[in-house]
Amino acid sequence: MTSSSVPGKGDNRRAVDPITASVIQGALESIAVEMGYKLMRMAYSSIIRESEDFGAAIVDVDCRQLCESKQSTPLQSGPIPGYIKGINKSLASRGEEVRPGDVIMHNDPYGGSSHGPDVLFAIPVFIDDKLVGWSATTAHHLDIGSLSPGSCGIVDAMDVYAEGLQLKAIKVFDQGKKNDMVWHMLRDNIRASHLVVDDMEAQIAAARIGAERFIALIERYSYDTVMGASEALMDASEKMMRDAITKIPDGVYTATGHIDGYEYSENPKEKNLPIVVTLTVEGSDITVDLTGTADQVDLPINMPFEGTVDVAIWLTIRSILVDSATVGYVPQNSGLTRPIKIVAPKGSLANPNFPAPVIARFTPGLMIADTIMRALAPAVPQQISAGVGNLKVIAFSGLEKGQHWVHMEIFEGAYGGRYGKDGMDAVDTLYANTRNNPIEDIESHLPLRVNRYEMREDMVPAGKWRGGIGAVREFTFLGDGGYSVEGEGHLFKPWGFEGGQEGDPATLRFDRHDGSTENLPSKLPYRAAKTGDKFIAHGPCGGGYGKPLERDPEDVLDDVLDGYIGADTAKADYGVVVSGTAVDEAATAKLRQSMAAQ
Repeated sequence: MTSSSVPGKGDNRRAVDPITASVIQGALESIAVEMGYKLMRMAYSSIIRESEDFGAAIVDVDCRQLCESKQSTPLQSGPIPGYIKGINKSLASRGEEVRPGDVIMHNDPYGGSSHGPDVLFAIPVFIDDKLVGWSATTAHHLDIGSLSPGSCGIVDAMDVYAEGLQLKAIKVFDQGKKNDMVWHMLRDNIRASHLVVDDMEAQIAAARIGAERFIALIERYSYDTVMGASEALMDASEKMMRDAITKIPDGVYTATGHIDGYEYSENPKEKNLPIVVTLTVEGSDITVDLTGTADQVDLPINMPFEGTVDVAIWLTIRSILVDSATVGYVPQNSGLTRPIKIVAPKGSLANPNFPAPVIARFTPGLMIADTIMRALAPAVPQQISAGVGNLKVIAFSGLEKGQHWVHMEIFEGAYGGRYGKDGMDAVDTLYANTRNNPIEDIESHLPLRVNRYEMREDMVPAGKWRGGIGAVREFTFLGDGGYSVEGEGHLFKPWGFEGGQEGDPATLRFDRHDGSTENLPSKLPYRAAKTGDKFIAHGPCGGGYGKPLERDPEDVLDDVLDGYIGADTAKADYGVVVSGTAVDEAATAKLRQSMAAQ
């Protein structure tokens, strides 16, 4: 068995008054936010520039996160302390030291990285030749030199070597001197290197800004004061989490979710795979045990224990128990994770053995998060959402005038209904949390046309608070190219809660230019495409929350007027009779009474 929790407090540093501590925390957060904005504005690819699939953070010498960029995604910023630990381990194994002027590149999925395409650039921060911390950025890159174009949809890799370049604590700048040979290797082995390598250089520039600002902060207040303030704020974050955990009755809470796996496979070990979560609450501590989760497979849906599984768990528990919308400002740092212990069987999907492939870890990790939500639902029913609709990513690619183009399009999921609120429609969910790509950006940079981008109609999961609605997306190739698919949620419906309806699964159809059509699975290795070929994706709908007959009739009317459901559905699912643009109150009361008696 392997267990993990973020290390506790480091050296005792001098006490800092609350006002100074708050000022320093605000300064640290401003540094991380500035790093994020600099990276966004310097990036070439839309996955960073528009989708904001990146991370930025300051980490101390004990590999504890002091702050993170608020516009980054949890799956990018969350693993940064693990990346730094992986860098230290790799350097130590080679007998190398960290020196001023170094810039270190790292993407080892068995050394803290979430998966290979998420590459970190870290700058060790020195003052008077003393290491005082790290400034780091991560980003999801369009290609990392794997067996087929793109860095998503590599769903047939046999091991991590087939998933692309493994970059383990590589010094791209050594004591300030650029290692040109590394950069030549990157440009020669990565498709669309004119975008990817330039994005990497943007990461370094953003990390350098973070290092400069961190040094300036320390020079203004002193190292001991900044670290003392950080200790106090990590303690405050830990207390917030512990206070929230103590409100849960001690006990054991469990749930099981399933992922599609490879639904077209003839091997039963590759499909309908269980994700089992057992949470044990004891006072202010919580243990998350994934025993019972499916064994690792010889396909890349395994999840790195550090970098994916831990982040999915931390993010979900934090979002449920310490929600900024209800508790107010929450200092985002490693203190939040101290009360959480994670256990996973070695050799399972959630803790694979090297060199098991892991590049498609994205959607299985989302199922871990959703299953944690389901396990905690009986204990904190007003703080969770019903079942969440999972995502998919299509990697579009091709050659244009001899140059590679690659595009990763994230097809959104949807949240389930929540206490007092409907589910959020057509959004990237849980630990991913990226933004939608604007159609104008896609069509102005790529040989793709977006024919449709709209909400699904009359497929809304009913509930007192309805499930979130999925989107319909249709893309057409304007030139020959290729595609691959990485996703989930075609087989299992998002769960409804307290009488709410189950959600609706996703679908994906491929219409060829010759008129033939094919329904596609949620995972598909690279295939060639011709001019005029089309994708039609229907996103999933989240589960409903609460009994549909208890939904406010005016909210049902709003859904009818918005075109989400028809008048017949309003009557059948909610017992609401809509006449023209208004609710027939007398007929509705009579119908609901009749339906409740059945």
